[in-house]
Amino acid sequence: MKEQVATHPAWTRRRWLTAGSGLLCSGKAVCHGGTDANDSIEGSVRRKDRHADSFRTLVALGESTTAGGWSTSRERCWVSVLGDLINDFQSSEMQVFNSGIGANVISTRSPCYAYSGKPAASERLDKHVIEHDPDLLVISYGLNDARGGTPLKLFRQELLRLVDRVRASIEPLIVLLGPYYMNDFTVGGEGWSHADLALFGQFNKVIGKVAEKKDCLYVDLLSAYQETDWMIHYDGVHANDLGHRIVANRIFEKIAQNCSGIAQQTQKAEKTSPRWRDESTLRSNY
Repeated sequence: MKEQVATHPAWTRRRWLTAGSGLLCSGKAVCHGGTDANDSIEGSVRRKDRHADSFRTLVALGESTTAGGWSTSRERCWVSVLGDLINDFQSSEMQVFNSGIGANVISTRSPCYAYSGKPAASERLDKHVIEHDPDLLVISYGLNDARGGTPLKLFRQELLRLVDRVRASIEPLIVLLGPYYMNDFTVGGEGWSHADLALFGQFNKVIGKVAEKKDCLYVDLLSAYQETDWMIHYDGVHANDLGHRIVANRIFEKIAQNCSGIAQQTQKAEKTSPRWRDESTLRSNY
């Protein structure tokens, strides 16, 4: 009996993309692109463009890793790397303000506030964020509050209040970061030893829910690290240069997926750029 061979239409680029989305998502899971697995590429809702122009000003508000701990230079801190990535693609240069403070917490209501790096985010929001009038704001809290014993409910309240206060004065695109990965939960003594990775996971989920509720972008940094110890400084808490790069890349990826303004320069260049590839040597071998 002759074997029946199924015939298929040509594998176009669109068919590859469609098949790829099916492989990445299953059941009711939501893909990274924001569409349900049961939706076809043609039938899916277009991604919301959250910023169609080049960014003017980036402010990063956060803790010691935001401030640069412990990158080997200012240029290797994730805030600087993120600024360079965005400016590399934008048609105009964006200003970058790093408002990170070591041992900082989200609020004066945090139990560890008394021995934290002051002023807290809630105290310095006007001066360190709103006065700069950013159109891109990255907020990075959770790690120190988890370590310092801030209850999840209180942290959620303070993060919601922080976002509301920003939007009462200015309207930047807000990116909320989950906690960084660390591997020594004894650093800093008893006052900073209230957390573990399981609690970090809970803070991570709360931050994601706040981002969803307040229409912010959300970046899951724990998944970016994948518990990779060689991305951590030898102090067991802060990112090293590699960790800073991974953090910056993950934030840039999220912004690029949601803001078309970053693509303006490359979209313009692609229409006139010369064809620079030379494959003649590779082809001549065959």
